[in-house]
Amino acid sequence: MLKGKVAVVTGSGRGLGRAYAEAMARAGASVVVNDVDADAAEDTVRAIDDAGGRAVAEIVEVGTSEAADRLVDRAVREFGQLDVMVTNAGVLRDRTLRKTTDDDFDTVLRTHLRGTFTCARAAVNRFRAQDSPGRLILVGSPAGQRASFGQTSYSAAKAAIVGLVRTWAWECERAGVTVNAVVPTALTRMVATIPGLGEAVADAEAGRPIDPGLRRAGLGTPDDAAAVVVYLAGDAAAGVTGQCVSAGGDKIALWSHPQEVAAAYRDGGWDVERVAAEFPGLVEARLQSYKPEAFPVPPTGGRA
Repeated sequence: MLKGKVAVVTGSGRGLGRAYAEAMARAGASVVVNDVDADAAEDTVRAIDDAGGRAVAEIVEVGTSEAADRLVDRAVREFGQLDVMVTNAGVLRDRTLRKTTDDDFDTVLRTHLRGTFTCARAAVNRFRAQDSPGRLILVGSPAGQRASFGQTSYSAAKAAIVGLVRTWAWECERAGVTVNAVVPTALTRMVATIPGLGEAVADAEAGRPIDPGLRRAGLGTPDDAAAVVVYLAGDAAAGVTGQCVSAGGDKIALWSHPQEVAAAYRDGGWDVERVAAEFPGLVEARLQSYKPEAFPVPPTGGRA
């Protein structure tokens, strides 16, 4: 499906990023594996090489223009071109609003949001220089779609990334470059702290079966989400852009775009008294849910 394509996958030394890199290599792509952990990145490269694929490691922390240029330049130098940029790299500083420090906030946004911005910009500039219909695949999160208690900075970054998907899809449309977000839901270390899921994460990492109820709810292995990344990177998805697709377990789903759910008009505008009089009847029955649905925790505590 990706034969002859060249991809960069940031944050691909382990977890979801590694699954994306390995899946793209299995589909025929040559891959630049990126991580700040050299041992993890080289381990991913070895796994790809051992399976008959082609990959190189570029060890750099994303977030700066220089790092983004290094990744794109490495792809071109090693493999002659760039066709796909997957912006997966990220860090967590999980704290509620009151406890989030300036450094926590800046660290998470620098990696997730600025890293996405700089890598996407470098990739699009390369796509335009090649006159090729490239693919930007940004990595979102349910935390950017609904509330995620204790993840102030992470939610901010992931919600912003979804906004970039829509804007960049419009800007890149005439060049044939597609821009989409994958919203993965997998049993990785990032969800291990959710009550009831710690044992399920341990099962997934050990290769043990995952509870069918969790899989049906959208929680599986990183490989489940990787299939969607490969599809969006391929020629078959040339008509798909500006979308947010969640993937995990037995489930894939398309997220809607925000839109008005109720509206009213008053000639000459609104004063406070009129808003107070009409707001309840107009809006309160249509208030939107902000909390996510809880994942079903198996009665065994996570083990199937």
